[in-house]
Amino acid sequence: MHRLTIPIPDQDIRALRVGDTVYLSGIIVTGRDAAHKFMIENYIRRPVASDQRELYDELVNLLEGGIIYHCGPVVKKNESGAWSFVAAGPTTSIREEIYQPEVIEHFNLKGVIGKGGMGANTLQACQDQPAVYFHAIGGAASLIAQSVKEVVTVHKMEFGVPEAMWVIRVEDFPVVVTMDSHGQSIHEEIQAQSQKKLAELLNL
Repeated sequence: MHRLTIPIPDQDIRALRVGDTVYLSGIIVTGRDAAHKFMIENYIRRPVASDQRELYDELVNLLEGGIIYHCGPVVKKNESGAWSFVAAGPTTSIREEIYQPEVIEHFNLKGVIGKGGMGANTLQACQDQPAVYFHAIGGAASLIAQSVKEVVTVHKMEFGVPEAMWVIRVEDFPVVVTMDSHGQSIHEEIQAQSQKKLAELLNL
């Protein structure tokens, strides 16, 4: 079991192996399809426009050595005007496969949290960076929300609550490494085993 504080240094990422349980503390940023597409189109594949510079600089600071969480939270606004997370379960990560490697490299991410795993391009990016893929427990959204101690701010609310970029402070956020920086992926192993079993069944 590992306890890591964000931002995470490279040596701590390289020390992680598939199957390791990790408790994360620090600032993370949520991001789903709209956020990834926005970053690719406005920050990574073109020069940053002047009207996007302020947010870009903030994201560079937040994501350097940091983590993106594939999450569409359920939130509430308190009487004070502050936001809080009611549910914070992971969303399916494979939708971000077309964006994730570039986002990992550009922002020097050290981790991605989601469910279901990602593909070969993200696995390669994890080796190159280094970075890891953390699997969060699906179906435990309310439990995970207890790890969210503060909503620091929110960006791109025009995308809608689930797709907005929520900046949150977490304590002991529970995850499991399922893709590491050494080229190992539980998801690839399970797929290979499943295909082998299917072939055996079809030959019966």
